[in-house]
Amino acid sequence: MTTATLPQLEQLSGTYTIDPSHSRVGFVARHAMVTKVRGGFNDFAGTFTIADDVADSDAQLVIQAKSVDTRNPDRDEHLRSNDFFAMEEHPEIRFVSTGIEKVAQAEYRVTGDLTLRGVTKPVTIDLEYTGTATDPWGNTRVGFEGSTQVNRKDWGLNWNTALDGGGILVSEKVTLEFEISATKDA
Repeated sequence: MTTATLPQLEQLSGTYTIDPSHSRVGFVARHAMVTKVRGGFNDFAGTFTIADDVADSDAQLVIQAKSVDTRNPDRDEHLRSNDFFAMEEHPEIRFVSTGIEKVAQAEYRVTGDLTLRGVTKPVTIDLEYTGTATDPWGNTRVGFEGSTQVNRKDWGLNWNTALDGGGILVSEKVTLEFEISATKDA
């Protein structure tokens, strides 16, 4: 089996728009101390610029909180409430990069500010550059996958309930997941 060689990211300089129909922004949290609940957001938009020097690159992502989807309508409504996202007061979740560094071949570390519920905190996301292709419409398309773990309480998502046998219903640690496909702007 042959492995394709990825072009260096620096060779792909330009501005890219995230394709939400081929991307996923999601999360995973432990539930009742025994399993994980996965969810995502169905409405998000973002752009990033790849510079000749990767350190000069940047990225922005805006997520509509009301688009949360865990495949359970009751849980989704609870997540939209003041117990969690408080979407009436804070309809958007935003990420703006403050630094990007190459850590290994096809591996990057993106540092930035995540704003949720009106609180802005720094986060670092490890991303893998998964490839480049020209799609059937002639667009240059790039892909990235990555994740980071955060403590939801840092953004005021404090709601929880104790379990009879000990422990809590929803973990404080949440993994944020990113599967991004983006096309180069003309």
